[in-house]
Amino acid sequence: MSDRPTKFLEVIAQRVVICDGAMGTQLYERGLFLNQCFDAANLTHPKLVKEIHQAYAEAGAEILETNTFAANRVKLTPHGFHEQTAEINAAGARIAREVAGDRLFVGGAVGPLGARLAPLGRISEEEARELFIEQMRGLADGGIDLFVLESFGDLGEIHAAIEAARMVAPDLPIVAQMSLDENGFSSYRVTPEQFVPRLEEWGADVIGVNCSVGPAPMLASVERIAKITHKPISAQPNAGMPRSVDDRLIYMCSPEYVAEYARNFVREGVKLVGGCCGTTPAHIKAIASGVRSLLPGRRTLSVPSAKGVTPAEVVPLVKRSRFAAKLAASRFTTSVEITPPRGADAEEVLAACRRLQEAGIDIVNIPDGPRASARMGAQHLAILIERELGLETCLHYTCRDRNLLAMQSDLLGLGALGIRNLLVVTGDPPKMGDYPDATAVFDIDAVGLTHLAAATNRGLDMGGNPIGKPTAFCIGVGANPGAVNLETELDHFRNKVEAGADFAITQPVFDPAVLLQFMERIAPFRIPILAGIWPLVSFRNAEFMANEVPGVVVPATILERMRAASDRSKEAARDEGLAIARETLAAVKHVVQGVQVSAPFGRVELALPVIDAAADLLDR
Repeated sequence: MSDRPTKFLEVIAQRVVICDGAMGTQLYERGLFLNQCFDAANLTHPKLVKEIHQAYAEAGAEILETNTFAANRVKLTPHGFHEQTAEINAAGARIAREVAGDRLFVGGAVGPLGARLAPLGRISEEEARELFIEQMRGLADGGIDLFVLESFGDLGEIHAAIEAARMVAPDLPIVAQMSLDENGFSSYRVTPEQFVPRLEEWGADVIGVNCSVGPAPMLASVERIAKITHKPISAQPNAGMPRSVDDRLIYMCSPEYVAEYARNFVREGVKLVGGCCGTTPAHIKAIASGVRSLLPGRRTLSVPSAKGVTPAEVVPLVKRSRFAAKLAASRFTTSVEITPPRGADAEEVLAACRRLQEAGIDIVNIPDGPRASARMGAQHLAILIERELGLETCLHYTCRDRNLLAMQSDLLGLGALGIRNLLVVTGDPPKMGDYPDATAVFDIDAVGLTHLAAATNRGLDMGGNPIGKPTAFCIGVGANPGAVNLETELDHFRNKVEAGADFAITQPVFDPAVLLQFMERIAPFRIPILAGIWPLVSFRNAEFMANEVPGVVVPATILERMRAASDRSKEAARDEGLAIARETLAAVKHVVQGVQVSAPFGRVELALPVIDAAADLLDR
């Protein structure tokens, strides 16, 4: 190990250090297409990467960041370079070192993994740490002087990165930077008052912000950071927000404008200043010229009012809704699924719901774009039914169509409008539905969404910040007893329960043995289960359920019964389907706390006999 890491800490303790600017936008300007893997350019276009480093060195940068921001296994996999993770990182470090020599510092650039960590995602912090270790070993082998962790939004993820850095190269300094929006929140709603004490505790040597915003909004965040840390501060803004000019994204802030704000950063105590997206060697040259004569401003520290937030008192399940009260009292519940209409007229759906209300069902279940179909919004229909009829709904809410911020906003809005029962699901991919080319979001899956809804029930947003009065959702999740890989399904279901699920609804059940086995396996993490029941109407319907609905098991005996009945008549097939539904319910009623009956093709008259059968069975 050279003495350069120690020298970096000595230098930044005494004066301002200039970092370089954007790498990705420079590669794009020099001809690499946006759909190419920029990090792989360390192997495919090393001369081009070296030219960019040389341009920044000539502009006055003292830290050259490696072209490895996205060079982790997760982000390299879609491009087919995941098996070259270590090689790409080592090559990036060597290229920067060729330019830096012994005169400049080489910072190993490490960005987020590109996949969410638990509880909002499926990657554990331990798995994240191993992924960072793989990348960082390549950087260390290539000869970097420090790690530059940048553009993080999740505290758990940057914690894993810091731990990985300490495990790979304990002596290398760590610059830890979060990305904040104009209001000073990260994408996970983390504020400077929350992340600064944690980064200090975890051992970051320099703490700061980069990316997301231009110089003016970043200055406000820097001012907040300066009040609560004694550590050196870094600031690397974008060159403003990009604008579309002739179908190209152009960053509009001039070098002079960025340099003026760099001087303001230094006056607030910043010790490491550079640029992020859209900044060029010209910007860095202006920054270097503008700040080298300045001494960092003195800082007066203040202690944040609290390092954590006390969650609000959670509304007891029994008080969240009438449906939730029945679950809490272990009373059998009945639900019928009503698919939203394809048009804007909801009168037929409202009429069907009136019939269900008269029949005494507890709740109407409203799927959210089932099989990725374009229908009336489930949220809007739920609000309409509850306001028009006073009948409680269970709103399906999917991760498919909304990003994380939209989901947070929707949950708050639904809570304000009085929607209390949710069934959170990941959602069917668009390729299954009406518009297969539509874009899916899938920022998080059902486990992450369950966690998010449970957080609002505790009066917190996704970043752990208070939202005031908590929501009072009764949170349901899906369960797939007939999953091809049952062990994976059981693990996923356990994660949902641990994230805060209050109940679950199964996929349609045609083989009672499958559900009974599932119920035995979930005994250690049991929550109330509603058995999904689908009254078959024809042999074709049975074939479809058996072959085209993932996770649904239709025994051969059921298929044969539906085939024989369909050969006789449509009426015989319908009656046979109802008989099968009643038999299935009778076989499982002793292990479940309710029934969720689908209304095939929107025909509630096919669901009502099963509801009646449920009442008869309970009376016996």
